[in-house]
Amino acid sequence: MLQRLGIGIFLSMMTMVVAAVVEAKRLGIAEKHGLIDAPKSVVPMSIWWLVPQYMLCGLTDVFGVVGMQEIFYDQVAEEMRSMGAAMYISTTGVGSFMSSGVISVVQIISSRYGHGEGWLTGNNLNRAHLDYFYWVLAGLCGLSLCFYVWVARRFVYKKIECQNDVNAEA
Repeated sequence: MLQRLGIGIFLSMMTMVVAAVVEAKRLGIAEKHGLIDAPKSVVPMSIWWLVPQYMLCGLTDVFGVVGMQEIFYDQVAEEMRSMGAAMYISTTGVGSFMSSGVISVVQIISSRYGHGEGWLTGNNLNRAHLDYFYWVLAGLCGLSLCFYVWVARRFVYKKIECQNDVNAEA
C-alpha cells in the first residue's frame, strides 16, 4: 500500500513536470507565430501534446487514490472503518482548499517580485507563465514525496489476525 501511494505521489510530480514542459513549448510556438498579444487566436499546436500529461494524471489517480483508500480502510481499527472512509474523502476537500491557497500565495509572490502582473493574472494566457506555476507545483510534489518517504519508513502496518490463527489458539 505504501509503495503504491509513493508511486502515485511520484507520478503526480512527473505530471507537473510534463505540464510545465508542454506549456513552455506552447508559449514558444505562440511567440514564434506572433500570437503573444492575440489571446483569442488558436496556437498552432497539436492536441496530442496533452496526451502524456493526461495519461500520467490517470496513472497518478490509479496509484495514489487507490493506495490512499486502501490505507484509510485497512489500517484503521475495525470499529473505525467508517471514520477511515470519511477521513479519506475529506482529504479531497482539504487538498482543494490548500490548492486555492497555493494559487493565492504564488500569485501574490509573482506579482510582487516577478516581472509584470504575475504568473496567473490577466486575460491573456500567452502573457501568463503557467509553466512557472507548474514548476512550483512539481517542486511542492517533490517536497511532499520526501516527507512521505520519511513518514512511510516509520510506518508500522496494523497486525492482521487470520481466522486460522484464532482457531489454532483455541
